[in-house]
Amino acid sequence: MTININRRSLLAGAGALTISVVLPGSQARAAIFGADKRPELKPENLSTYITLNADGSCTAYWGKMDMGQGTDVGVCQMIAEELDLPVERVELLQGDTATSINMGGASGSTGVQQGGKAMRSAAAEARYQLVELGAKQLGIPADQLTVTNGVVHSKADPSKKISYGELIGGRYFDTQLTWNKQIGNALFVEGKGKPKAVADYKVVGTSPPRRDVAEKVLGTADYIVDIKVPGMVHARMVMPPVVGAEPVSIDEASVKDIPGVQIVRIKEFLAVAAPKEWDAIKASRQLKVKWSDVKSPFPEQKKLYEHIRSAKPVKREDGKDVGNVDEAFKNAARVVEATYEWPFQSHAGMGPACAVVDYKPDGITTVWTPTQKPHFGRDGVANILGLPQEKVRGIYAHGSGSYGRNDSGDAAAAAALVAKALGKPVRMQFMRSEGTGWDPKGPASVHTARAAVDKDGNVTGWHFESKGFSRLDVNSNESEPAHTLAGQQAGAALKYEAAFGVPEESYGFPAKRKAFEVVAPLVDRSSPVRTSHLRDPVGPQIHFASESFIDELAFSLKMDPVEFRLKNLKDPRDLAVVKAAAEKAGWQPRTDARKQMRGDVALGQGISFAQRSGSRCAIVAEVEVNRVTGKVWGRKFTVGHECGIIINPKLLTQTIEGNIVQGTSRSLWEEATFSQDTITSIDWLTYPILDMTEAPETIDVVLIDRKDLPPNGAGECSMRPIAAAIANAIYDATGIRLRQAPFTPDRVKAGFV
Repeated sequence: MTININRRSLLAGAGALTISVVLPGSQARAAIFGADKRPELKPENLSTYITLNADGSCTAYWGKMDMGQGTDVGVCQMIAEELDLPVERVELLQGDTATSINMGGASGSTGVQQGGKAMRSAAAEARYQLVELGAKQLGIPADQLTVTNGVVHSKADPSKKISYGELIGGRYFDTQLTWNKQIGNALFVEGKGKPKAVADYKVVGTSPPRRDVAEKVLGTADYIVDIKVPGMVHARMVMPPVVGAEPVSIDEASVKDIPGVQIVRIKEFLAVAAPKEWDAIKASRQLKVKWSDVKSPFPEQKKLYEHIRSAKPVKREDGKDVGNVDEAFKNAARVVEATYEWPFQSHAGMGPACAVVDYKPDGITTVWTPTQKPHFGRDGVANILGLPQEKVRGIYAHGSGSYGRNDSGDAAAAAALVAKALGKPVRMQFMRSEGTGWDPKGPASVHTARAAVDKDGNVTGWHFESKGFSRLDVNSNESEPAHTLAGQQAGAALKYEAAFGVPEESYGFPAKRKAFEVVAPLVDRSSPVRTSHLRDPVGPQIHFASESFIDELAFSLKMDPVEFRLKNLKDPRDLAVVKAAAEKAGWQPRTDARKQMRGDVALGQGISFAQRSGSRCAIVAEVEVNRVTGKVWGRKFTVGHECGIIINPKLLTQTIEGNIVQGTSRSLWEEATFSQDTITSIDWLTYPILDMTEAPETIDVVLIDRKDLPPNGAGECSMRPIAAAIANAIYDATGIRLRQAPFTPDRVKAGFV
């Protein structure tokens, strides 16, 4: 089909004109643009991802999320690159189910790796369509045209030109893409337009700044706690004194002096609401409840790891052996073995979760939520309310942090239950004790590592096993009531999934075995130690054990830890990051702990390495250990990092720095504790985190830019090696091998005894 039209008639028909160009061989409709109204959100529609505005700028609609790392800027760079636009002329809308489809939210470091890849492909198709239309308007074959700053022009005569705004501005593509039929992280679309060659990149690899800093620093950003809806009431949950207890009777008269208070009870779920927030808080504290008698559900805290070791596994997963592991250990001259332990950990956001639900059974219900997965959050609210997904809109609002499945989904589910019961908009705000105490936890675990060594000091076999609570006791996407605290309390059928993981590495030992076992939750329903994803799910605990053991193994063979890794790692990418970190840190070879002292302070240096989502990272930690107080300071960290091609070096560096700080906190301080009745780590005193005075003095990052490789997930890789690097540095400083995290002053001092 051929259409001849001049620019004057094209612009005169803006808003009513639809021009269709059927591209030969296209799998589906491939037209240029349609009516003024944005077409329906469908994965196969180009307009779902990309529009061009009247001024020629681009608005992109992203079904993933940036949670403060600047991932959105990186995706804008990828889009700008393909459209040949300055990055400042690309706006990315995210976090609203009314404007984007479900691409998985912020999940598993897939923002650039998968979400950015899909948006780049859509942008490439948009450019292709615009150049095709430009060819018709200019009367010049498409292969003789190029684009500069959103202007399509002749390569031979740049004066022959037409801008994106003139071609399509203010209207929408009516182009269909080939869709892989996947929703969520794996979603991918493509058309006839092919992405650029890396050699032609101009925007990717530069470092435009984040766009959210000014509003956050100046206090002009709207946070979830700022959301207000007419007629809204404030709600608080009422939690049992013993985990598993249910309300038997409620003394409503105990709160009758509080204006407007209302009580909502659905099976185990109990909440209060009032027009004023302080009244809701008072009511939650003042309400007299008789709770059912239940057996104390938890073991003693000190017996947690004993419980894990002795518990019957609900799942075992064995990887495929390399070589003959049993024979290697049978014939070993000696066996090196060690066991490591990792606690439950809380997300411990700087503020507990909040959500607002405006329930409209005959209209569109809206949920405002700080979740990193607004589409799944929308689905969860729809499910708990019994509404179709299309009748619920999810809107992201800034919260206090995320990094996995925190308490945001729980707040949204609780708000939805109260809103439906009262028929009013509800703002559900958790208290600190609930945000820290009752959020889903990173799982506790035990890890055993063994190595077979022959008479010549060669490692002939390696066997690594983990045993712990599931990383998916509740799913990370909060799309079903069963995966939220309120949903479980209200009786939703449980959907437990047993999952853990194994180390990611390339050690070339002749025989290798990696396996894990998952044990049942301590309490199957409505538990404050429900386990789910915490930043880099199960990565820190697994690699704390595996990389601490690599150090122990190296020293047992009288080898330097860096030398041992360089000898046994087989992937050139792994070797490159280890070399980069060691060289930048000025690594001094050693075959045992050096125990260097400066007064009462011991100085040490340790290295660790890991892979994740295709990325590689090695970290050298330099620590100071006060032998009197037992306190450890992670003074300096040197990071070698490779994640394929780098989209934005500055933002990548800042992401790594954030990982270092949070990972150091988890390594030195963070441990969720409990009595036999309930959770006891409920505030900053009982769940301490790294404070500003303990932050590293220096973080040196060496980025290896692999332009020959696609971008890999970089949000979490540098979280993995931190604990082992610190533990190995503590050993170098003191000769104490800490095999239980966190490395608190008490545990360090106990090692000196």
